[in-house]
Order: sequence, then structure tokens, then C-alpha cells
Amino acid sequence: MKKIVVSAVNLRKGGTLTILKNCLNYLSGLSKSGEFQVIALVHNKELAFYEGIEYIEFPWTTKSWLHRLWCEYVTMHRISKDLSPVYLWFSLHDTTPRVVAERRAVYCQTSFPFYRWGINDLRFDYKIALFSMFTRFAYRMNIKQNNFLVVQQNWLREGFSDMFGIDKSKFIVAPPEAEAQPPEITSEKNSCRSFFYASTPDTHKNFELLCRATELLEREIGKNKFSVTITISGKENKYASWLYKKWSDVDSLHFSGFMTKEKLYEEYNKTDCLVFPSKIETWGLPISEFSAFGKPMLLADLPYSYETASNSPKVAFFDPRSPIDLKEKMRRLINGDFSLLKKVAACEIETPVAIGWEQLFDILLN
Repeated sequence: MKKIVVSAVNLRKGGTLTILKNCLNYLSGLSKSGEFQVIALVHNKELAFYEGIEYIEFPWTTKSWLHRLWCEYVTMHRISKDLSPVYLWFSLHDTTPRVVAERRAVYCQTSFPFYRWGINDLRFDYKIALFSMFTRFAYRMNIKQNNFLVVQQNWLREGFSDMFGIDKSKFIVAPPEAEAQPPEITSEKNSCRSFFYASTPDTHKNFELLCRATELLEREIGKNKFSVTITISGKENKYASWLYKKWSDVDSLHFSGFMTKEKLYEEYNKTDCLVFPSKIETWGLPISEFSAFGKPMLLADLPYSYETASNSPKVAFFDPRSPIDLKEKMRRLINGDFSLLKKVAACEIETPVAIGWEQLFDILLN
């Protein structure tokens, strides 16, 4: 049997863990063919356990970056020799480990090498700035040893190709698969009075822009004319606490806290317009989730937004540095002026492209 090794020792939560689960779920079925032996290197196998997968656990790699680097460039090298011959070594988390394998691939999960961090990142979470700098270094090591590099969007293919001098043909664009959760399409409204932003309380998510725009708009048109809901409570971290302390007295702004997937879709169904001001994203899942409802969206004028919102019917883009620009677009929608909304052009992506794990592994293995 040909051996497939998936290394994912640092994936423990959120969207990255979902990618690991979806990957191993597919490989679980593939292993039943008897053609492939699948081995997963993980932090804790209970986080993503599937039949037919052999696991090697590394609970110590998350203690520090030094532990992680030792694992990637020393421990995995030894393991690859012990498992030899390995047909495909697939690293699911950005770094390219030093291994011996016939084929090698890396999933570039983070867009932070392109993030321009600012004073708020240093003020509330200096690790964001350090991570932005470190990922450039971590990506660069051994990256040209890969046969394939997997990214979620075409702009990442373009960016990494330029940054590291790698031919674009080695990149596979693999957009995340949409979750099968059909929306309840609501009737058309002649104005937007409720706005919603779903994200985690991280500084690069740019919550303060929406908070400032909401404050400005309330001063301009008055209270009880519109509402803005954001998915933080103000208790999560220093950044969230600052946001709550500074803007909790704005009557039109509501701090809802974390929402389950079911609650999130309820909010999608009842809200009039999604706002997404994040400064950088690998994908921007709420955009694609909300797009299925066919309702207005105000999105940061950045490359990831255009690709994620491809073919969406009612979208306007705003300057992610200008609360005044966002405020003005919100005001127009509240007044029933939908002329700013346009259909986003379909994003044409050059091959190789993989829709779903089956297509991705067809390319990686064949």
C-alpha cells in the first residue's frame, strides 16, 4: 500500500481544525480501498478521530514555537525515515517539514504573511504582529521542496508566487466547501435597518471601524433608527474589553457574544445586511454563508472579499480604513437607496483548481 502522511500537529480549534477533520474524513474512506495507508500526525487524536487512520500524537508541540520547529525539522525527519517509503507527505499547517517522501504538499492556511499590522495589534495582542512576521519566515523554509501548494483563493496564489518566487502552476486553488444549510429566503425589503458582523475578537477583524461608523451614524440620524449586532461580549480579551468600554453606550450597537451555528443562521435570516470589515482573511466564511440569502452585503474593499463574494447579487465595498465611508453606505441603505449595490463578477480561476477533497487528492496523488 502507498503511504499518505498528514502532518497537523498544531491544529486544535476553529476553522483549521475543521479542515483537518474534513481531510481525514475523506482519507478514512480512501483507506478502505486497500490501496493507501493513511497516517496522521496530530496534537490529540480525539479532536479528529476517524476509522482507518493511524495516529501519532504530539501533545508537546504547542508549548512553544521552538517545540514546534523541533518537531517540524527534526522529529518529522526521523519519522519520515522510519515510515519510508512515503508516497505523499501533506502538511496541513503552513510550514514545510524536513521529510523524505516521493511527493510533498503544503496547505497554506494563513494569510498573515500579507498582513500589515498596526498600533492596535501591538496594544492589544502583540502576538498578532509577531505571528505576521514569523509566518513569513516559517513559510519560506523548505517551501520550494513541495510538489504542490494548496491555497483557498487565487489572490493567495498570486501573492505567495510573487513572495517566494514559485511558479503559479504548482499552486492548487481549493475553495472551502459550502456547508449544506439551506437558508430561509425572506421577502424583499425597501430599506436596511439591521446590520450584522460575525467574527472573533481579534484585532485584525477591525471591529472598531464598524463601531465608529455606528456611533457616527447614530449621531447623524438619531437613535432607534437602525441596529448593529456584533458577535463579541466584551469579556473575551483585552481588545474586546476595549471595544465594549468605548462603544457600549451607543444605543444602536449590540454586543451579542458568541453564537452557535444554529443561532448564527437565525441571525442571518432576520438581519437585513451583513457588514464585513476584516483587514485580512484566508476566505471569509460569513460572506459565503450570508451570500446564499441573496441580501445586501457591505464588504471591505480587499482582494479576499471579491473572491469570496463571487457572483453575490447585492454587494457594495467600502474602505476598511474609513468609518465615514462605511457610515455613508449604511445611511444610504437605511434610506432605501440600493443603487450602490452591484452584482460581484464571477471569479475566473486558472487551473489547477480543486472543488472538494476528492478533486484535491486526485491532483495530489495522480
